Amino acid sequence: MRLDRFISETTGLSRKEASKILQRAEVSIDGVVQKKGAFKVPEDAEVLWNNLPLKLQGPTYLMMNKPLGCVCANDDGLHSTVFSYLDVPNPEKLHTVGRLDLDTSGLLLITDDGQWSHRITSPKQQCPKVYHAWLADPLSSDAISAFAEGLQLRGESTLTAPAVLEIINEREALVQVHEGRYHQVRRMFAAIGNKVEQLHREQVGALKLDTSLAPGESRALTAEEIALF
Repeated sequence: MRLDRFISETTGLSRKEASKILQRAEVSIDGVVQKKGAFKVPEDAEVLWNNLPLKLQGPTYLMMNKPLGCVCANDDGLHSTVFSYLDVPNPEKLHTVGRLDLDTSGLLLITDDGQWSHRITSPKQQCPKVYHAWLADPLSSDAISAFAEGLQLRGESTLTAPAVLEIINEREALVQVHEGRYHQVRRMFAAIGNKVEQLHREQVGALKLDTSLAPGESRALTAEEIALF
């Protein structure tokens, strides 16, 4: 990696700012001052800026309990974003793994590893997601078979893929879906004449939301959790 890019990625400085500190002879590599931004940094080199070590961070993998009222975007003119809740270096380099709507809470994965997120979101992977839904009207047992057979959503030409509906009580249910259609879970309940009052994602694949996380809180994934995908 070029030295100016290395400095930019480890400090958050722009390439132009990195060039300036190089010209001021503030950066050394293995004890030797280096002023050239094009210099290739060896993998195991010790890079110091004013005697402070600079080290590349590995990929970032986070789990957030997304609160209501914020959007899954790096920038939005109307609403707060999930990234405003993070206290990490260079949050602008991160992206959400899929999206949760403004009025949906729960498990949200955030990373800077594009290949990892693609493995989760690619339709070919059919990664299941589990949602807890609170409903306006009582559910009947017929809803279970309706979800399993596929539903016709308004404005769509094909049925939804089979989904698993587990009724908790007459106004609460867990729904497992493999697709990612627009507002899918809400529209599925609308297709059977019901309305979702509240929606919370509890699980993605085999990864469940850490229930110790309050809304807006996040934590790094463990190596075992990362390896689930």
